[in-house]
Amino acid sequence: MAIPAANAKSMRYNGVARAFHAVIALMVVFNLITGIGGESMEKVWVPYPAHKATGILILLLSVGRIAWRFTWTAPAWPATMGTVQRLIAKITHLAFYALMLIVPVTGWIMSSASKYPISIYGMFDWPKLAVAKDSALAGIAHEGHEILGFLMAGLVLLHVAAALHHHFIIKDSILRRMW
Repeated sequence: MAIPAANAKSMRYNGVARAFHAVIALMVVFNLITGIGGESMEKVWVPYPAHKATGILILLLSVGRIAWRFTWTAPAWPATMGTVQRLIAKITHLAFYALMLIVPVTGWIMSSASKYPISIYGMFDWPKLAVAKDSALAGIAHEGHEILGFLMAGLVLLHVAAALHHHFIIKDSILRRMW
């Protein structure tokens, strides 16, 4: 059954939200690949400067995305989603927002404790935080960054699987809301 154009538009996130989603999603996937598989890439390319710069951009864009989110109302959930599914979706989205802030901040703390600059793609250096290399904060940030990075990877896989499940199995409008 065709959905009237006005109704289809009201079922979608707005263009700014969709742009934030697409750009941040690509950056997160890039950082997961370069973070988890970075050591295996080092013989061909050292990914860590780009990983750090992208992490800072994820942090800044996530702050912008969260601020933008407060300026409009998300589209209604499709009728195919029950209360439990909506609750899981809300928790998942809150976890994403938290991780899109906490993972880059732990990386920033960890990088601030190293001797290397935090270069933003060779254009300028990002300011370092006052963190000593052997401090407890640097150690906690390092461990947290790794653990939360794996949590983010799992959440991304769950998110993609859920979106594809809705699109191909349930055949509702969830995936079309964002694309």
